[in-house]
Parts: sequence; C-alpha cells; structure tokens
Amino acid sequence: MTRLFNDPAAFADEALEGFAAAHRRWVRPVTGGVVRAAATPAGQVAVVIGGGSGHYPAFSGLVGRGLAHGAAVGNVFASPSARQIHSVAEAAHGGAGVLLMYGNYAGDVLHFGQAAERLAAGGIDTRTFAVADDISSAGPDESAKRRGIAGDLPVFKAAAVAAEQGLPLDEVLGVAERAGARTRSFGIAFSGCTLPGADHPLFTVPEARMAVGLGIHGEPGIGEEALPTADEAARLLVETLLGELPEDVAGPGGQRAAVILNGLGSVKYEELFVVYRKVAALLGEAGVEIVDPEVGELVTSFDMAGVSLTLTWLDDRLEELWRAPADTPAYRKGALGTPEPEQAPVTTRAQDTAVPDTAALPPASDASREAAGTVLAALDAVARVVDTHADELGRIDAVAGDGDHGIGMRRGSTAAQRAATDAHGLGAGAGTVLARAADAWADKAGGTSGALWGTILRSLGTALGDQEAPDAPRVADGVTEASAAVRRLGGAEVGDKTMVDVLVPFADTLAAATAEGLPLSDAWDRAATAATEAAAGTAGLLPRRGRARPHAEKSLGTPDAGAHSLALITRAVHGVLLNH
Repeated sequence: MTRLFNDPAAFADEALEGFAAAHRRWVRPVTGGVVRAAATPAGQVAVVIGGGSGHYPAFSGLVGRGLAHGAAVGNVFASPSARQIHSVAEAAHGGAGVLLMYGNYAGDVLHFGQAAERLAAGGIDTRTFAVADDISSAGPDESAKRRGIAGDLPVFKAAAVAAEQGLPLDEVLGVAERAGARTRSFGIAFSGCTLPGADHPLFTVPEARMAVGLGIHGEPGIGEEALPTADEAARLLVETLLGELPEDVAGPGGQRAAVILNGLGSVKYEELFVVYRKVAALLGEAGVEIVDPEVGELVTSFDMAGVSLTLTWLDDRLEELWRAPADTPAYRKGALGTPEPEQAPVTTRAQDTAVPDTAALPPASDASREAAGTVLAALDAVARVVDTHADELGRIDAVAGDGDHGIGMRRGSTAAQRAATDAHGLGAGAGTVLARAADAWADKAGGTSGALWGTILRSLGTALGDQEAPDAPRVADGVTEASAAVRRLGGAEVGDKTMVDVLVPFADTLAAATAEGLPLSDAWDRAATAATEAAAGTAGLLPRRGRARPHAEKSLGTPDAGAHSLALITRAVHGVLLNH
C-alpha cells in the first residue's frame, strides 16, 4: 500500500512535481505534465503520450530523446483532461504536428480526442493512436476494444524514433499502427493494489490463487487459477501469447520479437529474472529470436503484485526502431550523441493558466445572475452528496472496474463548486457559471466521468444562457441536449450499463413532465424518481462499455457506479429546487 502521502487528492500533482524536480536534465514541467527539457527541433513531429498516474515509469518517465516529446499526466488511474493534454501538446509542438498516444481506455479516448480537436482548431495538425495490446480484454475479432497495458512502451518508442528520423506526421502514425498491430500482452496478479489513502486493495486474490488476465488500473482479472511456480507462470504467459499471432505472422518459428517481462509494482526484480529464464527458454524452443529483451518495471499499477508479458513481432523496420537508442529518466538504451542543451521553461498559453476575471465574463442580465445563485446552490449540493457517498461509489466501481469513481467524482464536483463560486462572485450569469464549472470538473476529474460531466454541465449552461430567466422548459431542453451529447461523446446507449441508463430516462421524464405544465421542482422530482429506479435496474445488466466490460459477469447484482452517482445527484438537486 502507499504509505507516504499528504492529501490523497493531491498525490498525483505532488508526485509529478517531485519527479520534474528530480529529472531536470530530461524534462521540464508544463501545465498538465512534462515535456523534454530541450524544445522539439523545428520541423519534427512531436509524440505526446499520456494517461493516469500510478503507472510509473509510464508516462512521465518515458519523456526524452528516443522516446516521447511530452507526457500529459492525469490523477491516479484517471486520464488527463483535454485541457492538460492540449497544454502539453502545445508546449511540445515543433511545427510539424503532434501524434497523441495513449492506452485504449474510455476516458483517454474521450479526452485525447477532444484535445486533438482543440489543437486542430488552433492550427496544429494532430493525429491520435490508442494502444490496444491486452489480449485478455477482448477477443481477436474485437481487438479494437482491447486495453492498452505494457505494450505501450514498444509502440510509443517506434513512433517516437520515426518522428526523430524526420518522417511526416501521417507516416509516424503509420509506424504506430504497424507496431500496435504486431504487439500482444497478457498478465497475471497475486494481489490487488491500494490507492493512496485507501485502507484496502481494489481487489483481493484468495490464498494460493492468482488472478489471470488483468489490467493496469486495479481491475480484477477475468479468472482465477491455482498459484503457479515461476516456471508454470512463464509457460502460461508464453503459451497464451503464442496462441494468438498477428495475421501476417504464420507461426513463431523463424520470427523475431521484442520481449518485455513487466513487473506491475511489487514483484521483486529477482523474481522477474527467475520467470524470464523460463520465458526465454520457451520462446527459444518455439523458434523465436528474442531482440533486446526488457525485464523490469515499465508500466506498473501502484503496488500490484503481478507480471505481464509483451511480445512485439518485429520486421526489419520495427527492429530498427526497437533497437534505437533512448535516453529518458526511466528508460535508457544504447548511446546517443551530445545531449541537447536545456532551455528555460516556457509558459503555456494564457488561456490554459489564466484566472478568470470580470473582463472575460460575458454580459449577464439581473435575472440570469439571480438564477446563477440557484445554480451555485445546486452545485454545492452536488459536491456534498458526492463527498458523502464517495467511498460507497468507489466500492461499487471496484466490483468490476478500477474503484476510482468516488475519488474522481469528488475531485470533479469539488472543483466545479469552487469554479462556480468564483464566477458567481464576479457577477456571472447562470450559463457562464455552469460553463466554468464544466471546465473545472473535466479538468480536475479527468477520466470518463470528468469528460461526461463536463459535457452535461456545459450543455445545461448553453441552454440557460446569461440573459433569460430560466424556466422549466428551458432547463428540460438543456437536460435533453446533455443526454444526447453524452451519447454522442461516449458512444453508449441504454442497456450498456453506464450513466446513460439513468440520464436518458431522467431527461425523457423531465421533458414530459414540463410539457404537461408541471413546475420545475415537481417535474424534477418525478424525473429523479425515474433516475433512482433506472440506477437500481442497472444491477441486472452486463456492461458493454468501459473498464467493467471485460469483467461483465462480476458486475451482475451490482449497479453501475456512474448510474448510481447520477441518480444521487438528481435527488440532491431536487432538494435545492424545493427551496429556490
């Protein structure tokens, strides 16, 4: 477990601050993460990687020559926000475009996609690529749904070296796609990990058993088996990966592979070496030539006791990229020339760091400013109910996910309440108060819930605006648009066991009730009741999206955490509407 921390909510920020201070030769801090100490050479594509904290040396430790130009770092097990990613990418940009790379998780896909859109709108040519190497998380026919785990490293490295060789952006993306298509990983664990400040692990493994097919966010495995010897563990890892070869690899015999035996956090290096001796022997027996193997902690999951094996099947070009030198804080290979000179820190654009002031506020009517008081009271209630139920939400999420839903919702709702308080104090209208709250929630929470709640609040803010006095139909229209926007952004529909299972009936019921002429508080009460019933109903569903999907059977009988939190929030807001 994590023993040395201050405020658990500040753990990721403080860890990143200390990392940057300890590695000034390689990196400099910018808003949202780190970039190389020296600027990206003019005309070179910048490869920007990222993901949540808790995986060191991924992601910040892989920034340096021969690897990434920058890394956006989110909170523990939560993707960085679109704003963080945008900030890091803008600081790393060398004029030839940016390739954003990340593991294939819903929150990362949402935030990196939003950041790419924002970068493109600002004139920076941008592409994205999600690593999806974990064969336990989906079958070969659904490989696009697989998680990204330790296969991040060889895919990131291939793209980064191609960028340093001067390839244009689309060709760098092509290299990433080639490396990703030829990379497979599989993992096992003997105990779960414990988040900073928590008093129990996200999952446990019975004595003398091991979890098979796990992710890197504290998700439980897809099954359990008897605890193996080191040689038995090696055989399971090797045989599982040799059982699924890329389409253009006819058989392991005569093939070359980059091999990574990755420790997930608390398996000793000596134990890894004991396992690797058998891995090497088994691959040799299968006729596989091992190229520059790596044994150690490369993509971790806090203090999880576990290991994963990654094979990247090489051709001549991929072998050249894999063997190329690299010099980063946590990963070094070969010898590079004279280090690039360090450069003075530069700030990101003012829009990423500036504190909002009255000059930046859109004009607002007195009626909208008055309504903003109700909005602020509602966000106060949201923050309180989330704080009260944060531990419960974490426990629900940990059944088949990574257990961080309560933490993320607390970070997001608290940040939204603070931003709304500041905006209201400056005289903002209801729409602007919600817009500021939306940005703060998305930025501080990260992850899927951060992106979706930012979308919900912004949709409401757009509907309310800063001029008109909000009425029941206007509020209902905002909730209806929020429901549609969340489905567009996340791709989920009713029945997928997500917050959409609550948001849709809530929005539909609210719209119908206001169309009948009910006052807002009565209409909201009816909709909140529908939301509560829908949230309870998710217990009988199997998840079809998100981190719980590979563990679908485990979640039967437990409601979806995002659906449950939304239902709690709708009821809390009703209490505010009764008094306003």
